[in-house]
Amino acid sequence: MSDVIDAEGFRPNVGIILVNDENRLFWGRRVGQDAWQFPQGGIKADETPREAMFRELEEEVGLRPDQVEVLGETSRWLRYRLPKRYIRRHSQPLCIGQKQRWFLLRVNCAESDFCLDRFEKPEFDDWRWVDYWDPVREVIYFKRRVYERALEELAPLLFPEGPPKRPPRASHPHRRRRLYSRRR
Repeated sequence: MSDVIDAEGFRPNVGIILVNDENRLFWGRRVGQDAWQFPQGGIKADETPREAMFRELEEEVGLRPDQVEVLGETSRWLRYRLPKRYIRRHSQPLCIGQKQRWFLLRVNCAESDFCLDRFEKPEFDDWRWVDYWDPVREVIYFKRRVYERALEELAPLLFPEGPPKRPPRASHPHRRRRLYSRRR
């Protein structure tokens, strides 16, 4: 089935934030890359976001619905644009980015139940538990703001007294270089 792209050029997608009993987050390394991210994937034309989330959860992490508890989801679509070099100009319809619904899930199974290679084309080849705000610093730069907004919105579900202190915001190296060059 081909990708579903909305009229504005965004591909509907789900993002999955898995949390353990210590409120640490699942962080997966993309196969063959030094790139880490949360599980995520496209929504098929005949799926709801929740159905897509459970399908992606099994495809990417090997967990079934009975092995997690859904704690919540973002109230609206969160969007990011792809950098121009990642846009496939010859694909139709043209996809300029993704719009995502994010789900927060508590894992209620053993770590040994995680299976990254249950399907033919695994998304991840390694994973680890990380502190709550680490993904905002570590994810590829063009996804940072979406990760930040999803974590901000979902934090009260895990931390009713307030989320852990956030580290200083990371800046994009190209932006830093441009600012520096303007001062010269």
